[in-house]
Amino acid sequence: MGMDQALQTYIEESRGLLEEMESILLRLESEPQEEETVNAMFRAAHTIKGSAGLFGLDAIVAFTHVVENALDEVREGALAVNGELVELLLKCCDHIGLLITVVAETGEALDAEQAAAGEAIAAALRSLLGEAAAADAAMPAVHEARLAASGGGLIEGDYWHLSLVFGREVLKNGMDPISFIRYLSTIGDIVSLRIDDSALPELNAIDPESCYLSFSIEFKSEADKKTIEDVFEFVREDCKLRIFPPPSHLAAFVDRLEHASGNTDMLGQLLIEAGILTGHELEDALASQESMAAAGGGAKPPIGEVLVNEGVVQKEVMDVALEKQRQIRDHKAQEAKFVRVSAEKLDELINLVGELVIAGAGASLLAQRSGDAALHESTSVVSGLVEEIRDGALKLRMVEIGETFNRFQRVVRDVSKELGKDIGLEIGGAETELDKTVVEKIGDPLMHLVRNAMDHGIEPAAARVAAGKPAKGTLRLNAYHDSGSIVIEVADDGGGLKKERILRKAIERGIVSPGQSLTDSEIYNLVFEAGFSTADQVTNLSGRGVGMDVVKRNIQALRGSVDIESAEGRGTTVRIRLPLTLAIIDGFLVGVGKSAFVVPLDMVLECIELSEADRKAADTRNYVNLRGEVLPFVRLRDQFEVKAAAGKRENIVVVQYGGQKAGFVVDELMGEFQTVIKPLGNVFRNLRGISGSTILGTGEVALILDVPTLVQLAVARDEQMAMHGA
Repeated sequence: MGMDQALQTYIEESRGLLEEMESILLRLESEPQEEETVNAMFRAAHTIKGSAGLFGLDAIVAFTHVVENALDEVREGALAVNGELVELLLKCCDHIGLLITVVAETGEALDAEQAAAGEAIAAALRSLLGEAAAADAAMPAVHEARLAASGGGLIEGDYWHLSLVFGREVLKNGMDPISFIRYLSTIGDIVSLRIDDSALPELNAIDPESCYLSFSIEFKSEADKKTIEDVFEFVREDCKLRIFPPPSHLAAFVDRLEHASGNTDMLGQLLIEAGILTGHELEDALASQESMAAAGGGAKPPIGEVLVNEGVVQKEVMDVALEKQRQIRDHKAQEAKFVRVSAEKLDELINLVGELVIAGAGASLLAQRSGDAALHESTSVVSGLVEEIRDGALKLRMVEIGETFNRFQRVVRDVSKELGKDIGLEIGGAETELDKTVVEKIGDPLMHLVRNAMDHGIEPAAARVAAGKPAKGTLRLNAYHDSGSIVIEVADDGGGLKKERILRKAIERGIVSPGQSLTDSEIYNLVFEAGFSTADQVTNLSGRGVGMDVVKRNIQALRGSVDIESAEGRGTTVRIRLPLTLAIIDGFLVGVGKSAFVVPLDMVLECIELSEADRKAADTRNYVNLRGEVLPFVRLRDQFEVKAAAGKRENIVVVQYGGQKAGFVVDELMGEFQTVIKPLGNVFRNLRGISGSTILGTGEVALILDVPTLVQLAVARDEQMAMHGA
């Protein structure tokens, strides 16, 4: 992986971690006692900081360090979680996001205004922590104090400390302890040497060939721990050696752990890789672990606990090592579960699968025309496999909508504060899946709808209480599957839409003629007209009459539809219907004259023959009696002005969309068809009733019907004829 690619991966992962932190903060605001969520947020901040150090992103490291300090204080209970802290940490997340965006887009530093804003946020956080404005960006003094208290061997002066206890047999084995100390002085300076003779027996009990002395050495050197240990390599079996680093090395140890390669998740090997532990020290600790297990009945204490208890590794350093171990294991588990694939490669795969579907349809057609049974059977098998490949490829692009919904937690919180309202967000159907492309494009329309609902839909607390409602308003985001589509609902429990007011405004603007009869749904949908607004005043959020028309236009661009359901005094629900995918669908192929059309199969209920009596009555009515139910229909021949004369038989394809049924009158039913959706050119952009095109096995083009539009057209014509007849 190149550096550019690695940096891009860091940017993507950091943005995901920031979203996680934001979600946790919003949860902590209402549930401040969740310890695990605090730990998760600390780990996210720690990962962002540590990875930023690898790329030399000092601004991110320095700022995130302040955030990390605050979260550490929260973890230890020294800092309480309240609204002020949550607000400040959310601003910190925003600033880290800005720093990452700058790295991603320009690679340059922040401008003066942005830098000043960031410093103001950091200063406010330090003030909340009670820190001095100039905080140590590497390792705060408070951490060093904790290390000293942890029994890790901190001493006065920035020196190595060696505890050297020689075995009784060292002299008999031909080793001179003093010679090793002399050799130690060749790689540094011995600042002080203290001899411990407490093990020396009475004079008459002394064995002249035994060693009873221990040494405590303060040693100044640039050498690492392994090099110092190697001085005593030949006497390791005959002594007990403990090497404690100088205070200045502790920060370096922590930094090395944070930037460890991640090649191993074994705690001992991780400490060795960071230069904190040597191989001999690990062997000694493992031997101690076995001894403790034998004495304790078989239960082994954690190796980290053994190393800390024996003073080999400082407790706080060990905490960092354990956290790094957990991160590595989580990363490996994630890597084992997921494979990162670029969106471009996925789109390319979908396009190739689409071409494979078209080629397979052509092969099947040729097999049918040839009359060769074996060839027909082979192509049928291939078609089945292609269908499975298609389904598998499309599943790769399906993502849960919950991630999109969760982003609105922050929006609702901030906007409700801006409006001075108490509004809570409820999320349902977060596990509902839809095409990644649809998810990416639905964010802006949802943002308009959410902000509009909060500004205009939900009343102030006083008005709600006066109306007998709870003071706190509720906004709901919900998603579910229905008839081959995904339905997204934005609902509020506010005052609802006022039909008379909307209608009066529409008449004033000439959108509706005076005396024109409209259904409730048609009146509510007037709010999607360009420039339409009933707001008494313009706010920072809405009221200018722009936004709702954009919502409708963007949803229609996704081959979707939007409608409104409202009850005055009880609330409003905006319901969006979208296709599950924008790439390949199961279709039902029909023919009108020499033209072919495709109906999305998920919306097809049944097919019936248009009776002779109904054909004769079609001039005066556009509905049939379907088992006692009125079924309005659209003649595709008339709708699209197909010149060919009608055949002796006509059929009705019964479809359903959004709880409404309608029929499409066609000449021929041609069966199921795997449909690769191709966009229409600009020439056909405004063609009503058509949502796209596809290529048949013959190479001819078939048009994909816009079922929602045609259903609405059929229902509207039926209502108009009924009113005219009345």
